[in-house]
Amino acid sequence: MKTIGLLGGMSWESTKTYYHLINEGIKDRLGGLHSAKIAMVSVDFHEIEQRQHKGDWAGTASILIDAARGTEAAGADFLLICTNTMHKVAPQIEQAIGIPLLHIADATAQHVRDAGIETVGLLGTSFTMEQAFYKGRMADAYSLNVLVPDKADRDLVDSIIYKELCQGKIEATSRNEYLRIMQALVDRGAEGIILGCTEIGSLVQQEHTDIPLFDTTAIHAEAAVVEALRE
Repeated sequence: MKTIGLLGGMSWESTKTYYHLINEGIKDRLGGLHSAKIAMVSVDFHEIEQRQHKGDWAGTASILIDAARGTEAAGADFLLICTNTMHKVAPQIEQAIGIPLLHIADATAQHVRDAGIETVGLLGTSFTMEQAFYKGRMADAYSLNVLVPDKADRDLVDSIIYKELCQGKIEATSRNEYLRIMQALVDRGAEGIILGCTEIGSLVQQEHTDIPLFDTTAIHAEAAVVEALRE
């Protein structure tokens, strides 16, 4: 079994889900007392969030490169960045380490394509919804048509992520707003919705809607399990 490198803490609310899902996945496949081999470095999200909103992406990259090197030094065979937004600096991290990076957008886009979907809605932080590092990768490499909410709804989705979900707050009113926004994307042609922030799955699950959902945390964790057990 390979050792999975986890770059966590962004936020720790979703990192704990990664840890749980990965270990459950290994146990399901191998049985008995098996669990995953994991080397994790968890950062202080406050330091990351402050730099995000100042546009200091070089600063965030520096913090995450140091953390990624820590997972490699601890024996990780490959790396997961346990957040969608910080894949903005994935190229810098990849260049700074000697182990492969399992990119969350690749795992998710392949899952969407395997479901036979070509047009998909995307919810996430404003950075993820508005910038090309994520949806552009999906369009260019996987020929997906990615739709995002209008500006007012993007701001609302982003605010709920940072002010509620990253702090472990789950509000029914926020879930209803997300479901409304998802339906608006479907009305524009989306055949499914990517939960493109690792915390959104704590708020909205498939049981809440008939719209096909693609939970990036679950998909990324599953991809890690597959890679860890690959010969």
